[in-house]
Amino acid sequence: MSSVPQRTIRRAVSVSGTGIHTGARAEITCRPAPVDEGIVFVRPDHPASPMRASLHNVTGTHRGITLGAGSASVRTVEHLLAAAAGLGITNLLVDVRGEELPILDGSAAPYCALLSRAEIAEQAGTIEPITPRGAAWVEEGEATLLAVAGPYLRITYVVPLRHAALGAAQVADITVRDGVFMRDIAPARTWGFAADVEKLRRQGLATGASLDNALGIGPEGYLNPPRMSNEPVRHKILDLIGDLALLGRPLLAHVIAVGAGHALHLKLVRRLEREADTAREP
Repeated sequence: MSSVPQRTIRRAVSVSGTGIHTGARAEITCRPAPVDEGIVFVRPDHPASPMRASLHNVTGTHRGITLGAGSASVRTVEHLLAAAAGLGITNLLVDVRGEELPILDGSAAPYCALLSRAEIAEQAGTIEPITPRGAAWVEEGEATLLAVAGPYLRITYVVPLRHAALGAAQVADITVRDGVFMRDIAPARTWGFAADVEKLRRQGLATGASLDNALGIGPEGYLNPPRMSNEPVRHKILDLIGDLALLGRPLLAHVIAVGAGHALHLKLVRRLEREADTAREP
């Protein structure tokens, strides 16, 4: 298994916007980080709040990934994590002013543009990818996730839609290499059914959601123009890549997902992490 170079950014860059769940204004500043630091989120209003993007620090998976607890927590980190993973960035400090990262246009493309503007810098250290031993299988009800060893990260994802106009399901099979993430995955926006919006808002979720930052689905189909015909399933791949980034190491595997979500994604991360830890034991 070949190690890969660690990477960070050359200069600090900032962006602000609305949180999709809180509806509140938020700003983040991404800064360079040293070798082996990983991706670390900091709430400047909570000096003791540095939280590495790791499974250990995940405290919520409902409609997004939350790191940390209480007033020092940071919500909806998966799009930035996906952008960093897609660009091969392994070390990053992220100052968050607010309790949620800005949703921007609902995809990872603006975060990719932000990090690219900061210029990606290769570092002296290396990092060893994770490869599953045998088949790593997790399930929850009718949802399943399977990971088997492969030379690259390949994701086959099935999203059941059960929609009269859009079909029973969407399927995508994408190998994440050679700029594929930037072109075919990063632009895919978060999405949801219009019929669910009011229920979510009564739960304190999606208060900042709009057709400017999400792809809406109504009884007749899409409520705003999709960026690709199967944008929902491509966004699920985006979310999975962000969740897999919680491993802290690149994953070389073919991952097959059917009807999964953040909670099941993290169940697979936990399984892969446990296997990797066992493999390192003497």
